[in-house]
Amino acid sequence: MLTRSDDLQILLSVIDSGGFSAAADNLDIQVARVSRAVSKVEKQLGVTILNRTTRRIELTDEGRQFVESVRVGLLHIHQAEEQLISRGELPAGRLRVDAASPFVFHQLVPLIQSFKKAFPDIQLELTSNEGFVDLLEKRTDLAIRIGKLNDSTLHARPLGKSLLHMVASHEYLAKRGVPKKVSDLSGHDLIGFTGSKVLNRWPLAGIDYIEPNLTASSGETVRQLTLAGNGIACLSGFMVNKDIAAGRLVAVLEQGKLTNTDREQINAVFYKSSSVARRISAFIDFIHPKLSL
Repeated sequence: MLTRSDDLQILLSVIDSGGFSAAADNLDIQVARVSRAVSKVEKQLGVTILNRTTRRIELTDEGRQFVESVRVGLLHIHQAEEQLISRGELPAGRLRVDAASPFVFHQLVPLIQSFKKAFPDIQLELTSNEGFVDLLEKRTDLAIRIGKLNDSTLHARPLGKSLLHMVASHEYLAKRGVPKKVSDLSGHDLIGFTGSKVLNRWPLAGIDYIEPNLTASSGETVRQLTLAGNGIACLSGFMVNKDIAAGRLVAVLEQGKLTNTDREQINAVFYKSSSVARRISAFIDFIHPKLSL
């Protein structure tokens, strides 16, 4: 007997949500329906997919292999359905887009209203994560990634480069002085990132990584800390170009700055066989010429 695809979707929701109750909430169905679906799949396969405890669930080795195949299989089914539905029509349906919070705030949000007018049948869903997300696991169609790409299974469309700037507020520089050379940074408060060493690599010759006095996980938080006079930070131009132009922030050490670093690259990434290719193309083609990187 073949396993029904809706039961498999429920199984994936349990795994992605971390539990039966959370899956039921996400799918807006009863917990009993979730439990029956998972038990039915296990019974039909004759194997245990999930080890259940009172606090959590864990995939068995057999379950892990099965779930990986299920994700790919359901994706192919969805692709076939989408291709039939979308023939001869303007792009329509849900498009899930993920990007770092600062990119969402400073680049995407200003474009959303005009995008929705141009493509009223695309239901846009924006998420923001500070790290790279697994597109399949998080059910994301398109991700905007900043920095060097390492995943060869994804298709990438370059969106451009955003120069890095070492910036500080007028208030901070008035109190602490303007650094003229890299060695002057040792006498300053430096704002960096938590948990991602590569983001603390500043484009300056002679130093590999800075040692920040203050850290945050979000680029927008780092920007706000810098605007509030807490020190010097290194941020992408797409976040601070307007602040520099308006005089809210001052760029320092520009003469000694290195260019063409990995952190400058910005790409739109998605799976090559994505069933939402027309929606993805519509979104990228719309935002690309309008970005201010």
